[in-house]
Amino acid sequence: MSLRLLLILLGGLAAATAFADATVPTADKPGSADPAGLGRYEGAFIVEQQAKAYDEVQLPLAVLTPDPDDEKRDGMNNRLMQTTASASLEGKLTRTVYVLPEGRSPLEVLRNYQQLVQEKGGQSLYECKAENCGGDVTSGVTHGGGQQGLLNYLFPKSAISAESFSNAACAVDMDLGDLRYGVAKFAAAGAETHVAVLAYTARDSMYCKALNERTVAVVVTLEAKAREQKMVTVKASEMAQAIASSGKVALYGIYFDFDKVELKPESRPQLDEIAALLKADAALKLVVAGHTDNQGGAAYNLELSKKRADAVVAALTGSYAVAADRLLAQGMGSAAPVASNADEAGRAKNRRVELVKQ
Repeated sequence: MSLRLLLILLGGLAAATAFADATVPTADKPGSADPAGLGRYEGAFIVEQQAKAYDEVQLPLAVLTPDPDDEKRDGMNNRLMQTTASASLEGKLTRTVYVLPEGRSPLEVLRNYQQLVQEKGGQSLYECKAENCGGDVTSGVTHGGGQQGLLNYLFPKSAISAESFSNAACAVDMDLGDLRYGVAKFAAAGAETHVAVLAYTARDSMYCKALNERTVAVVVTLEAKAREQKMVTVKASEMAQAIASSGKVALYGIYFDFDKVELKPESRPQLDEIAALLKADAALKLVVAGHTDNQGGAAYNLELSKKRADAVVAALTGSYAVAADRLLAQGMGSAAPVASNADEAGRAKNRRVELVKQ
C-alpha cells in the first residue's frame, strides 16, 4: 500500500471517528414529549421526534410484498413494496424514537403498548414479526439497492435531520434484529388515534456501538383531526392574471390521497374556478402539469404525476364539458421543484398542479 493511500484511509477513519458520538441516552431530546394519550416504557428515552400538525402516513396492515413493477424504486434505489391492506391516514402525525434500557426485548415493548391500548378500550389491528412482516427486516433506513422495509414506511430517510452517528441517526440506521411490528387504534378526547410500534434490537460494532443490542422503539401516532384551511382556492380572475403575466399558475387546491390518482371531493372548488377560467376565454388552451416532491423513485413519481394530471383533465372534460383539445395532461414528477425537498414545508410546495398556457 502506498503512503498516500494509507494517509487517505487514515484521514477518512479520523473523520468518521470525529462523528462517532453515539452515547447511552440519559435524557430526552430537548422539546420532545410522549405522544398524546400514550406513556412510555419505563427507563426509555426519546432520541428523536418529528411532529406535524397535519400530514399523512400509510401504516401497513398486511405482509409487504414487492411491487409487480420492478422499475419502481425509492430515492435509495430500493424496490418499492406493497401490501394488500393498510391504513392511509391524515391528521396530526408524530414520529417518536425511543431507546430502551438494557435487557428489554422488542416483544416486551410491543406487548406493553398493546396492553396500554387495550386498557383504553382500543383494539389491535395487525401484528407481525421478522421475516413474516415482508420486505427488508434487517437494515436501517439509509440502506439502498435492495427492498423497502417497514422502517421506510414509518420513519423514512427524509425524516432524519440529525447528524450522522448521533443517537437519533444511529437508532434508525443500525442493523435490525428481532423485529416486531404492531398497529392499534383507540379513542381519546373524542378523537381516534392510530398507533404503530416498530421495535427491534439495534446492532452495530463501529460508530453506533453505544446503542449496540439495545431495543429501539419507533412509535408513530396519527390523531385524526380536520385540516386547517390554510390554502385559498385561486379564483378564475387570479389565474387569468397569473397566466397573462408569467404564462402559468400553480394550484394547491387540488387534492389526492397519499400515493393515489383519484381526485378528492375537496378539489371541487378549484375545479369550478378552472372551468370558469376556460369559459371566460374560449381561445385559451392549457397544459395541466402534475408535480410531486422527491419522495419515491424518479420514474415512479413521473408516472404518478402524469396520472394525476390525467385525472384533472378527465374531470374538466367530463363534468364541465371542456373540449378535450383545449387541455393537455403532462407529468413532471419531481423535475421542477419550487422549494427544497429537505423538509415537509418545502415538499408541500412542490406537490402541486400547474396550468401552463399552450
